[in-house]
Amino acid sequence: MKTGVAHSENFPVASWLCPPQLRPVIGAIYWFARTADDLADEGNATAAERLADLAAYRQQLAAASITGPDWQPDARWAGVFVPLAKHISTHTLPLQLLHDLLSAFEQDVTRTAAGQWYTTHDELLAYCTLSANPVGRLLLHLYGVTDPQRLAESDCICSALQLINFWQDLSVDLPRQRHYLPLNELDRCGLTPADVLQDALHTHKVAEKSILIANLTNNACDMMQKGQQLPLNIPGRAGWELRLVVQGGLCIARKVSHLQHACLHTRPKLGVWDVPTLLWRAWRMG
Repeated sequence: MKTGVAHSENFPVASWLCPPQLRPVIGAIYWFARTADDLADEGNATAAERLADLAAYRQQLAAASITGPDWQPDARWAGVFVPLAKHISTHTLPLQLLHDLLSAFEQDVTRTAAGQWYTTHDELLAYCTLSANPVGRLLLHLYGVTDPQRLAESDCICSALQLINFWQDLSVDLPRQRHYLPLNELDRCGLTPADVLQDALHTHKVAEKSILIANLTNNACDMMQKGQQLPLNIPGRAGWELRLVVQGGLCIARKVSHLQHACLHTRPKLGVWDVPTLLWRAWRMG
């Protein structure tokens, strides 16, 4: 498994709050997604090479779901698929959700290679149904939660987290040709792609950019609010983990809003000094 890339994560994976018996399977799902993300995004491979690797990775996922005692995964990803195959069987993981994650990574590769922007906010949300929502649904599957209302709340939280991450990472994504700002939202604020790509001194259309970022961040927070009952209905440590995930996302959203258009060239992030506030807000949720 690829280990040479240092990654920055806002939210804990399989942390001490997670139910101990689920940490191995959650860790396996995380490394499955993390490795696929690296295939799509890291290094100097061409788009064609990335798509070929992701196709081979998808084949490994299919094989892992029907593996027998003699199955030998691709040596490149043995560290991913040997444990994942076991957990797919033990926990009856919904394979389509894992395939959806790979579809999101493939979409990233093709859109980045084409320099393509998302046309509308709804189109971006459709991407989130592949890139973010499967993670929440996989966790609820492990927690034994199948109620449609809870699944819908999970989708709201996960899509909101994905959107907040987009606005947090504008200064990183835009130079890499990752264009998540919807064109209709730019147009609504009197902006063009060139306005956000070419303002090296950050002095061009400052007010319009501030309004754009505020609108997008507020929309994400409104979506998060629609899912906030979910952590209160998940008992024990898992519920507290979800509370902190929600509050971590909202904290980043506040930092993005405070920066206004500056997040086009500055990446806000959580720090140790935010922990007391996160704990307090998580406790206040109910």
